[in-house]
Amino acid sequence: MLTESAKEVKIFPLETLRNDDVDLLAQPLSYRSNHPPIDFESDCGTLPVQGILPTGLQGMLVRNGPNPLHPDPTQHWFAGHGMVHRFEFANGGVTYGNRWVRTQRWYSEREGGAAELRGLGTAAPEGLAFDDGVANTNVLMHGRRLLALEEAHLPIELDAATLGTRGQVDFDGALEGAFTAHPKLDPRTGELLFFSYGGPDGLGRQMTTGSIDATGRVTGVSEFDAPYASMVHDFAFTSRHLLFPVMPLTASAARVQAGGPAHAWEPEFGAFVGLLRRDGSGEMEWWKAPVCFVFHVMNAWESDDRIHMDVMQFDAPPNFPWPDGRAITNAGHARLCRWTFDLRGLERVATSEVIGNATGEFPRIDERFAGEPYRHGWLAGHTPEDDSGLFTRIVHVDHGSGRQTDVYALADGDATSEPVFVPRAADSEEGDGWILSVVFRGAQTRSDLLVFDAMHVSAGPVATVAIPHRVPNGFHGNWIAACELALSRE
Repeated sequence: MLTESAKEVKIFPLETLRNDDVDLLAQPLSYRSNHPPIDFESDCGTLPVQGILPTGLQGMLVRNGPNPLHPDPTQHWFAGHGMVHRFEFANGGVTYGNRWVRTQRWYSEREGGAAELRGLGTAAPEGLAFDDGVANTNVLMHGRRLLALEEAHLPIELDAATLGTRGQVDFDGALEGAFTAHPKLDPRTGELLFFSYGGPDGLGRQMTTGSIDATGRVTGVSEFDAPYASMVHDFAFTSRHLLFPVMPLTASAARVQAGGPAHAWEPEFGAFVGLLRRDGSGEMEWWKAPVCFVFHVMNAWESDDRIHMDVMQFDAPPNFPWPDGRAITNAGHARLCRWTFDLRGLERVATSEVIGNATGEFPRIDERFAGEPYRHGWLAGHTPEDDSGLFTRIVHVDHGSGRQTDVYALADGDATSEPVFVPRAADSEEGDGWILSVVFRGAQTRSDLLVFDAMHVSAGPVATVAIPHRVPNGFHGNWIAACELALSRE
C-alpha cells in the first residue's frame, strides 16, 4: 500500500495552452503516446511511495527533455523547449517539481503566441537579443552549477533549489558558440571533458574540444576539422585518449538554402572516429569505422595497446531523412556493439562486434568507472517483437559472467526513460547501488519513478514513487548527491 500521501501539489498553468491528456485517454491503450508536452509547471510535496525507499538515496535526480509551448507536427521532436524535472530524496520522502528553461527562444514564443522553432539546423526567430538555444537535452551539476545543455549552444545555468533560469554560462568568456549535450566527467581528475561541432552556423566541419576543472574553470580548448560536416551527438574518453565518432548524418547549409533538410543520411560518405591524445602530444588520427549511426556511447577504455568503445549502433539514424527528404525506414533498433582500435596495427580501421542480444538506447554505467575497464551497464530496452519503438524494458548488461542480461519488462502500454545509476556509497563495488527510471503508465496516462536494486532489476522495483501527472518523453538526466547539492545551494 502507499506509505506516504501527497501533502501539497501546486500547479502553475500557462493559460493560453491546452493539455491534451483528455484526448490521450480516449485513445486505445496500444495507441497512447507520451510524446505530447504538458502545459504547466508544478511543485509537489511528498509523493506517495509504494514499497520502501532506500535510506541511502539522499540527493536529487534531474532530467531534461523537449516540451514545446505550441506543438507543431512539422517540427522535429528534438527542437522543443527544454523542461527540467527534479525528484529530490530527503527526510524519508521524495518531492517533485518541473520548470521550463527560460531561454530567449522560450520568451519569444511565449510572447508571440505561436510556434517559432523551425526545426534543427535552422535560424532562430528574428528579434532575439541573443540566441541561447533551447537547452533541452541534458542537465547536470559541475563546479557547483546546475547546467541545462543542448549541443548547439552554451549551457544555461539553473537555480538548484528552484530550477529557475539564471542564464547562459560562458565560463568567464572562455567559451563561445556550441557545447555538447554529452560532456564527460573524468572521475580520476574531476575534469568535465567537452566538445562542440558545426562551427559558426552549426553546419560546418569545425570541431573543438576542451576541459573544465572541478572548480568550473576552462583549462584548455583546441580546434580541429572533421572529415565532413555531420551531427556528432556523443563522444568518449579513456585515460589517454578522446574519441569522436563522425557518422554520415551529414550537415549542409547549401541543402537548407535549397529547401532541404539540415541533416540527412548519406552513407556514401563513410564513417570515421577521431582519436586524440589527451596530453596534447601527437595529431588527430582519423580511423575508418563501420558505416552506421551512433547516438550514444556506453563507455570506452584501454587495454594491451587497444582502445575499446561500447556503443549503441543503428543501421541508420532514426527520425532523420535522406537528402531528398524521404523518411528513413530501415534504421532498425540499436544494438550494443564493441568497437576496437588496435594501436599496434598499421591499418587505421576499427572493428565492430555485437556484444549482447539486447536492443535499445540510453546506455548508462556506474560513472565512477567511466574511461576505465568496467563490467556493468544499463539501458532502456525494446521488446524484440515490438516495432513501435517504445522502450518497454529496463536492461542490466553484465559484461562478465558470459555477458548476461537482467531484464525488467514493463506492463503493456508502459514505457521507460533513461535509467540512471546511483552508487550506494562512494567506495562501494562497481554496480552496487540503485537504478532510477521515470516510467510512463499508458493505462493511466501518468508517470511513476521506479527505484531498482541495480544488480537485480528483474526482481522489480524496491520502491515506486507516484507522480500525479505525465512526465513526457525526454532525453537525459543525472543524479546529484546531497552533499554536492548542499554546496551548490550555499
